[in-house]
Formats: sequence, C-alpha cells, structure tokens
Amino acid sequence: MPALYDAIGAGYGTTRRADPELADTLAILLALPATGRGLDLACGSGNYTAAMATRGGIWTGLDESATMLAQARQTAVPVNWVRGDAAMLPFADGSFDALLCALAIHHFAALDAPFAQAQRVLRAGGRFVIFTAFAEQMPAYWLGRYFPRMMARSIEKMPARAAVHSALRGAGFSSIEVLPYHVSERLQDLFLYAGKHRPAMYLDAAVRANISSFATLCPAHELAAGLDALRADLAQGRWAGVLPDATTAGDYAFVIAHK
Repeated sequence: MPALYDAIGAGYGTTRRADPELADTLAILLALPATGRGLDLACGSGNYTAAMATRGGIWTGLDESATMLAQARQTAVPVNWVRGDAAMLPFADGSFDALLCALAIHHFAALDAPFAQAQRVLRAGGRFVIFTAFAEQMPAYWLGRYFPRMMARSIEKMPARAAVHSALRGAGFSSIEVLPYHVSERLQDLFLYAGKHRPAMYLDAAVRANISSFATLCPAHELAAGLDALRADLAQGRWAGVLPDATTAGDYAFVIAHK
C-alpha cells in the first residue's frame, strides 16, 4: 500500500476531504471519551483522523505512506502522526480507547495480523470501527456497466463480510455489529461510489486520480470507452435508467467490533 499512495496520493486532499455527516456517524460509533485516546489505522492523508480529533479525544494517525503523512502533517488539528505498518503496530498493549480504519482494509495483504494488532492495542471495553465496502455490495454499483474489468478487479480485492467477521473473531473481539451505509447526493469525500447519484463526477480526471480503482485497476482502453459511453448516456438522457433500485444492504458498511 505505501508504494500505491506514494504514487497517487500527492493531490489526495483536493477531492478526499472528510465528509461531515460520515465523520459524525463515525464519532458516535467510536464513542471515544473526551479525554480518551484514539488510533486511526491506515489514516492516509489524515482526513478522518483530524475530523475525529475535532470531535473529541487525543488522536494518533498511522500510515505506511510518507506522501500521505506529509499531507496529514499540514493540518492544524493536533494529531500524533506515525509512520508504521498496521500489521506490526508500534504501541503498547491497551494503548487506545478506540480504533478507526476507514476505507483501507482492502489494501491489507491479509486481515488477520492487522486485526490482531488492533485487538492488542485496544483497551478492554473499547471499540474498533471499520468503514468499508463488502465484496457482496459492489456488484450493485452501476460503475460496472461502464468499467466492468475495473469493478471485477476491485471486487476481487475487497474482503467479503464473512471474511471480515471471521478475522475479527479470530483476533479475539467479543461481539461484532454491522450497519449499512447508503451514499447520499451530499457526500463530500469522493471515494469510489461517491458519484452514485452524480455520474458526471467520474468525468473529472482529478476525481479519478484520487480513487485507487481508477488510478490502478482500470485498463486505459476500458477507461476511454467507459467515459465515452457515460458521456453519451448523460447527454442523451439515458443515464437515469442505469441507477439500480435502493436495497437494504447499503453501498458501504460500518463494522463495530467490541473488545
């Protein structure tokens, strides 16, 4: 993961700002006391680390990418930024009252070691909150109509719900909850399916550059053909029929693991 985001992360902050509504929900789920200590695993540019810090607690952000951490350190919000590996956390047992990992577990080589480390550094009674998509949710993304190979590759990289649950149980978490998240038209963090209701978003090269699937998993010929087809559907009023019906499964999910 560090090589990926060292390569594509230079302009990450321009389109990947923390969404206030999403950040509010994460803060509620984390339930971090005002004087508690929080850790953001694979924090990237620190967008959500800083957002959590403004909502309470003493925060540390950890990431492997020097490029991403250089952006994180530009924030005025007081956060302890650490370069390190989620599979080998440089913290003592029980160091944190809450842990967050947002849109990052699909970049882990495996889930077992990072989850075991998360359980180790979390105090008894603390929560580990993961924001992610499950592999089962992604086939419903209409992006597959225009970029089928990219989406197939993205789904291959994304852990299934059962795999996440099994790894958390194996790491020793006592109970696990899953809550669906539905992308809204107001979403400010322009991650992969943020354009669910705003398809023209994907025509912007700057937006695509900060989405790892577009930056690394989409063949050039498919990108060109997909963008042409999307432009044509938008111009001719056909795109409205592409958006699938809403489902209770959600587009993404919050996973709340309790120690």
